[in-house]
Amino acid sequence: MRQLSLDSLIPSYIKTFEAYIPSKPDEELKKLYRTPFLHRLNNNENPLGPPPKAQEIIKRFQPSRAAIYPSGDSFYLRQRLAEKFIMHPDQFIVGNGANEVIAFAIKAFCETGDNIITADKTFAVYEWVATFSGFEARLVPLKDFGFDDKGMLEAIDKKTKLIFICNPNNPTGTYWDKDRLIRFLEAVDNRQIVVVDEAYFEFVEKEGYPDCMSLIQKYPNLVVFRTFSKMYGLAGLRIGYLAGSIDVVDTIRKTCVVYSVNTLAQEAALTALDDAGHIERTRRLVAEGKEFLKSELKKMGLFYVAGEGNYIMIRLPISDTLAYRKLMSYGVMVRTMTGFRFPNFIRITISTMPVMEAFINALRKIL
Repeated sequence: MRQLSLDSLIPSYIKTFEAYIPSKPDEELKKLYRTPFLHRLNNNENPLGPPPKAQEIIKRFQPSRAAIYPSGDSFYLRQRLAEKFIMHPDQFIVGNGANEVIAFAIKAFCETGDNIITADKTFAVYEWVATFSGFEARLVPLKDFGFDDKGMLEAIDKKTKLIFICNPNNPTGTYWDKDRLIRFLEAVDNRQIVVVDEAYFEFVEKEGYPDCMSLIQKYPNLVVFRTFSKMYGLAGLRIGYLAGSIDVVDTIRKTCVVYSVNTLAQEAALTALDDAGHIERTRRLVAEGKEFLKSELKKMGLFYVAGEGNYIMIRLPISDTLAYRKLMSYGVMVRTMTGFRFPNFIRITISTMPVMEAFINALRKIL
């Protein structure tokens, strides 16, 4: 039998790309680190879980419905999103998590030789999708832990198709206020698609923080990402969405994979949207946990970055990977930040007070 010449089939940009390796399941990690419990503080999940109404949808889901294909374009959820934001249903695309809609947008506008622009220390999926799709990802350094609008404008050339802004930024929690964002949009002047990722939108209460949904009508090149994974606690069901002008969204829709969002995710998200009480409860939990951590970290003399969102970033006097292993032995799982280009930092998801206390106690022991 003739041997497969795999090397000749692989594009050069795939050969140089390193695959993301997810962590093992919790039960395997508990065995590996010999801990009877595991506090997950690595993925910015909501410790309260989904809103109560969404939990009821999940509990009542009939197993027989698993044999039936879901709505291919999340019809009812798009109708509800249109009502909520006073837009047309066709201005929305629902995807299998925000990661999928990122891929939809990049593939809709980029071709060989094109580039995207984003920050060097932000949510890595913008860069990853562009790179493994064969497009250049131009990474502009952060300035004071935030996106550098001037630097991003200077990086634009004739081959730039999309600009990605994570607002607030993951992992630093910094954000552009409405005035700064509008100045940026005016400077771009509809020459490129500007994508604002608002995955943590519901966590921000600061005055002046922009609601980009309200800006779409004025700026037809603006695309907004949101997710049900963070505030709404549906990370395990994988559902997110994008919104934009009709013409832009119709173009992106051409790259969509239909039926990628399962029925249970669609129905749980539909009910989650209406639960304002869940948002308030989560905000209170995050505020309490963040203030506790800031106070304790100051006592320990550790530098931290605590912006908006349900997370905080901490610089350690030891390797972040070493800290990860040591903390795991105490049943505390954190996010190492070397992969985000923040060596010796860890990122902590804000959780309930007992878990925050367990983390601080474990951190003191390993240091």
